[in-house]
Amino acid sequence: MTLRVPILPGDVESDRGIAPSLSQARELSASRAPVYDLAVAAARGAASKTDEEIRLLDVGSLLGITDYFVVSAGRNDRQVRAIVDEVTRQVASAGGTSMRRVEGLAAAEWVLVDYGSFVVHVFDVETRERFGLERLWADAPTVAWEPLREPHAVEG
Repeated sequence: MTLRVPILPGDVESDRGIAPSLSQARELSASRAPVYDLAVAAARGAASKTDEEIRLLDVGSLLGITDYFVVSAGRNDRQVRAIVDEVTRQVASAGGTSMRRVEGLAAAEWVLVDYGSFVVHVFDVETRERFGLERLWADAPTVAWEPLREPHAVEG
């Protein structure tokens, strides 16, 4: 079964179909705003430690036990651990509760950080490609979010 997202003004077409714009994604997620904000904090934490693509998937209507997956990757085990550490810091600073559990940190090939209402998956690059989590959950809409921008130095 494919979840159909209505095409609205401002929607963006991508290789995965039509995705709502950032403002529409915020409106669609308004009923789960605190969870959305924490999932975005996790995505931003991951983005601050890697150049790999970070995906925020809305799996709530498909899975029923969690609302969002944050999917990211690092190029080696040290980077994977750094991503997990920064995600944990960012979620805590955004007011998130402590995680329910962490799995896979020792091997650092696929680390799952379970916050209950959202789950963060941090892969090494090869494992992400091999398991293809985004392909498995292709029916889940990708949620728009913006990474934090670094302030630019002012020349004077």
